[in-house]
Amino acid sequence: METYLSGIQPSGLLHIGNYFGAIRQHIQLQQEDGEHFYFIADYHALTSNREPEKLREFVFETAVTYLALGFEPEKACLFRQSDVPEVTEIAWLLASVTGMGLLERAHSFKDKVAQGVKPNVGLFTYPILMAADILAYDSTCVPVGKDQIQHVEMTQDMAGYFNQAYGEVFVRPEIRTPKAEKMQKVPGLDGQKMSKSYGNTIWIFEEGKALKKVINRVVTDSRPPEEPKDPEELFLFDLMALFCDEAEVNDWKDKVRAGGEGAPGYGHLKGVIRHGMEEYFASARERRKELMADRGEVERVLAAGAEKARARATEVRDRAAKASGLS
Repeated sequence: METYLSGIQPSGLLHIGNYFGAIRQHIQLQQEDGEHFYFIADYHALTSNREPEKLREFVFETAVTYLALGFEPEKACLFRQSDVPEVTEIAWLLASVTGMGLLERAHSFKDKVAQGVKPNVGLFTYPILMAADILAYDSTCVPVGKDQIQHVEMTQDMAGYFNQAYGEVFVRPEIRTPKAEKMQKVPGLDGQKMSKSYGNTIWIFEEGKALKKVINRVVTDSRPPEEPKDPEELFLFDLMALFCDEAEVNDWKDKVRAGGEGAPGYGHLKGVIRHGMEEYFASARERRKELMADRGEVERVLAAGAEKARARATEVRDRAAKASGLS
């Protein structure tokens, strides 16, 4: 039986790139046989967040987002990372057998430093805590995007180092990435990858005038509607494909390619995207409003998830501690 594990950092309002890149996959995986653990990575967030109240609110917002989008606590376990302190003990055990060279090769650390982020020890040792998150639950399958593959590979290495030193203690996790045919490109408002760090995101639950204002910020050129255009050059269609079926998207592409009188302008295409997104997330928006009015329900889900997760992590911690000579 597979044991699935993944996490998401509470860094603010989650955007449609988060949804199509990770959250949707997590929701769909609930239907597969096996155990499912999904955590909100508030320990990891401490490497960059210095506002305690904001962090607490972001954690709550992340939990609400998952539940509103269809996460079922009866089928999967949702919890705060910090509610399972055993992972920090496991992280120390892993740190004791992990060489500096492995951490120095981490792409995410080098990328953040290159972007001007002031490095701290937490950021440098981030892969060790992530490995502990994965190994603490005897995870066999880790669904991740391509940008997180190296972290899982490093986890495999660390499990190997520990097992080589102390015997078969940790289960080796395997990587699961979305199938290419199911992946959809999610550009930001400027055409780059959608990311909070670029300020080009669209909040999942945006609606009404606020959503219209955001969609209108999608970058386009100054060509008039009647001028024929190559649809492949317009990332507007990548956004449209997220919310409209293939036949409808192809119909709009044909009209843009043909140009002439009656061809749609960029404003019209943005309207199609806006209406499609409003409809796509309609039921989730209503569910979110209910959850925001009942914080107790959300906290109960997180507490129940933490109880189950901590029981498993304690077993793994004890197994690793005993093997390494700790009482």
